[in-house]
Amino acid sequence: MAPTTEPPAKREFVHPDASHAKKKKNKNSIEPITAFYLFLSAGILSAVYAPIQDCDETYNYWEPAHYLAHGYGRQTWEYSPDYAIRSWFYIGIHAVLASVRRILPQASKVGEFYFVRYVLAVFCALCQTILFQVISSTIHPRIGFFFIIALCASPGNFHASTAFLPSSFAMYAVMLGAAAFMNWRGGLKTLRGMIWFAVAGIIGWPFAAALCAPFLMEEGLLAISGGNEDLFEGFIRVARGIVAALLVGVLDTAINTFFYHKVEFVAWNIVKYNVFSSSGGPDLYGTEPWTFYVKNLLLNFNIWFVLALLSLPLFLAQKLAGSSKKGLLSGMRAVVFLLPFYMWLAIFTLQPHKEERFMYPAYPFLALNAAMALHIVLETLGHSEPGTLTSMIPAQVKLFSVLVVFAGCFATSALRIYGVVSGYGAPLSVYKPLGGHVLHADVAAGIDDGSIVGDRGDFVCLGKEWYRFPSSFFLPRDMHAKFVRSEFRGLLPGEFSEARTGFGLFGGTWLTPPGMNDQNEEDLGKYTDIRTCAFMVDTQYPENARRGLGLPPFEPDYVADTTNWEIVTCEPFLDAGNTGFLARALWVPSFDFIPEKYQRKWARHCLLKRRKAD
Repeated sequence: MAPTTEPPAKREFVHPDASHAKKKKNKNSIEPITAFYLFLSAGILSAVYAPIQDCDETYNYWEPAHYLAHGYGRQTWEYSPDYAIRSWFYIGIHAVLASVRRILPQASKVGEFYFVRYVLAVFCALCQTILFQVISSTIHPRIGFFFIIALCASPGNFHASTAFLPSSFAMYAVMLGAAAFMNWRGGLKTLRGMIWFAVAGIIGWPFAAALCAPFLMEEGLLAISGGNEDLFEGFIRVARGIVAALLVGVLDTAINTFFYHKVEFVAWNIVKYNVFSSSGGPDLYGTEPWTFYVKNLLLNFNIWFVLALLSLPLFLAQKLAGSSKKGLLSGMRAVVFLLPFYMWLAIFTLQPHKEERFMYPAYPFLALNAAMALHIVLETLGHSEPGTLTSMIPAQVKLFSVLVVFAGCFATSALRIYGVVSGYGAPLSVYKPLGGHVLHADVAAGIDDGSIVGDRGDFVCLGKEWYRFPSSFFLPRDMHAKFVRSEFRGLLPGEFSEARTGFGLFGGTWLTPPGMNDQNEEDLGKYTDIRTCAFMVDTQYPENARRGLGLPPFEPDYVADTTNWEIVTCEPFLDAGNTGFLARALWVPSFDFIPEKYQRKWARHCLLKRRKAD
């Protein structure tokens, strides 16, 4: 019998200062399953209650997914084959989810919408849990705990976690990529990390791939400092990652080629339009001052954003105050972990066109930075040297101060979230009488007893409220959303071609739609005759009437036009134009003792039905 030999042990890369990677599990750390439940709870709340904040989410993502799932929907110029700056791969994933829900028991059209959101909540929670686990084992369990709090208690995560947006998808993928790069247990995971960042950048949003830069720089420094053998191994690792990224690009291109009927690398098209466009690019849709993201992140993360900004200075100050030079060197990995948030914030602050969703991919890094900063602050307060100022403060006072600050933080976040939901949630509920939420088997009974209104194929029209439309998933029985002209003079979405015979599968994805342009120039062909509208969705502003403000010529008060329209239902909607900043930013109760200027003013978001002619 031949002698047996032990197989050679797999060489594991261990950085000289990576003693943290060998730490035993802290008995005080939170179990991953507990973290998952916390993240999932926050995600489910978002899925159920979060309003659609950006009309891009409706028209650039929900509507194309509705087209793939149901054969019709509104089409933006970005999906015209002439421009092709949206990925059908990304849309197709969500359309499949909606279609799966349709074939399951107890199906309804609105149910498809929420099913997609629930799946996004689960996937987001999984990604957050994986990153939390790596943070806890690689850096410190307490930092992992703070990471959970920073995300679960923030309005920013409430908006981003279940949004049907490439920036949210990129956020999921960069969490997995960062977790792979950060976790050195079992060796470097460069290939896995680069694959996830490639998924974020190619299938999601191209600019998110830039968040990989600090981790790749660390890879390069490790390879250079380790001698020829490590340099060669580092080159091989990165080369494999590049090949994997190219394969992701090939897959995305193949799928988009199928839909556009021509070869399109959508990620490059997006970069070309946003960075190298000679026609104005995204700036055509508005620009903001450099303070935009500062204000926005303060609203959505309050003290966590402040801590995130202070994280690197606090960390460097702590290391410089240390007694050994090795302490600073051992912190080089921490600097790598802190850099992505600063880099992302700097890049997008410099861009003239700014939107809240552009920050989504950096939210996990913001939470990580804030968690590390809080850990440093608490460690400093708890282990101050005798004779220093902090040592003179009683421990009870320190604890009370920290509790008060974070109680205020949590209260502010809760008021912000509830303020947004209560103020802007009407578009998700006003379409309910049409029956989109009713199980398909119960629709006929609902029509018979009058609890459901509308006939198959009716036109539901939108004037000035076009940008608040939540998507055609809320319009059952082949009802179509149509536009009537308002004061808006930009380019509205058109409609995907519903041609089928002779045009193959999904003809609307490759047939060039009429009247599209990348200049945001109005096309009159996007409007329908109001006489064809069976329903109208409009918002009435009583406060404007009370103040004697006149109505624009193309935006009459349809709610008050009882000759042509009858109210089916109305939902309260925040009148942002007549409400002060504090009441817009946070929920403010309607108590009589609160001064008028701090009260919330309300409009009525209504579904109207055309009156039948006598």
